Amino acid sequence: MIDYDIAICGAGPAGMALAALLVKRGVPAARIVLVDAKPLEQAMQDPRTLALSYGSRQILEQIGAWPIHATAIHEIHVSRRGQFGRSMITRDEHQLPALGYVTRYGAIVEALGRACSALGIASLRPVRVTGSDEAADSVTLYLASEGQETRVLRAAVVVQAEGGLFGEQADKAQRHDYQQTAIIAQVSTSAPVAHRAYERFTSEGPLALLPQDDGYSLVWCARPSTAQELLALDDAAFLARLGATFGERLGAFTHATRRLAFPLGLNAGVTGSARTVAIGNAAQTLHPVAGQGLNLGLRDAAELARLLARGATPDVLAQYAEQRQRDRGLTVRLTDTMARIFANESALQPLLGLGLAAIDVATPARAVLAELMMYGRR
Repeated sequence: MIDYDIAICGAGPAGMALAALLVKRGVPAARIVLVDAKPLEQAMQDPRTLALSYGSRQILEQIGAWPIHATAIHEIHVSRRGQFGRSMITRDEHQLPALGYVTRYGAIVEALGRACSALGIASLRPVRVTGSDEAADSVTLYLASEGQETRVLRAAVVVQAEGGLFGEQADKAQRHDYQQTAIIAQVSTSAPVAHRAYERFTSEGPLALLPQDDGYSLVWCARPSTAQELLALDDAAFLARLGATFGERLGAFTHATRRLAFPLGLNAGVTGSARTVAIGNAAQTLHPVAGQGLNLGLRDAAELARLLARGATPDVLAQYAEQRQRDRGLTVRLTDTMARIFANESALQPLLGLGLAAIDVATPARAVLAELMMYGRR
């Protein structure tokens, strides 16, 4: 039996950020443990692209996990394909070095892994949690790893930070299948615009192009049947289809890497018990329309660390659930509303162009939107 104050199941960005923030707030590193099924070296090879808000950069700076290899976003161009109206959000309006950053999952976990190691935080990898028992004063976890006997770990509080993909999770209170699939790839164009991100709404869903290195990270949301067609195309046909859908703002699309596909849905709700709590993707899986999944998870970690520094008790977890309602609830509603409008050719879609034009003219409205995307509801 190994005893800890806090056991964090899932050593991804949210889990490792929480561990490091706890130490920064005075919790002894020896009282914290990270548990993950993958070796850190394997996680560092993950090529997925993530969008970090400026607020997330500030969290990473607190724990020594910044700078990382990332491309800064100076502008965000939002428009509706085939309709009048658009909105442009710029860093100059907010007097910031960047609105956000585009990086790879592997780069984030590598930086956070170094930070946790430097702080002396124990990490059990590769180890699977095979079961748990909760008592009045602690939670017992049963751990398995290849070639070893089952081990037992006991902690005052257990944090679930391993979310998984939509469709592979247990259903939570708020669940909705958008009947959309995201096509993910890296693409190049003949006339790129440095540091400008694009969110282009189409009749089947949003199409995002995030500046990354010398090209763009593509997130193309479409109906499952359309997604299967796109996956079946050869590269030339796929690039031509992408150009016809996005338009000519960046010239011609000249190159695409191997395409991957993921189903999209909402799965969110307060989960846990007196001595367990979920953060990040384990608490809420969101549609990528506003790029808020990771950023909301890092805000979860920052708030939970602030409270757990007072003590690993059920009262603290209850306070956490109450205090995260506002930010979490607003972010979930915002992304869910946007995704529903653009998932099935909603009757509201024709009004989008006028709405974007109004936001672009109304500086306060644009500022509120940018604040929510960078910092959440504070």
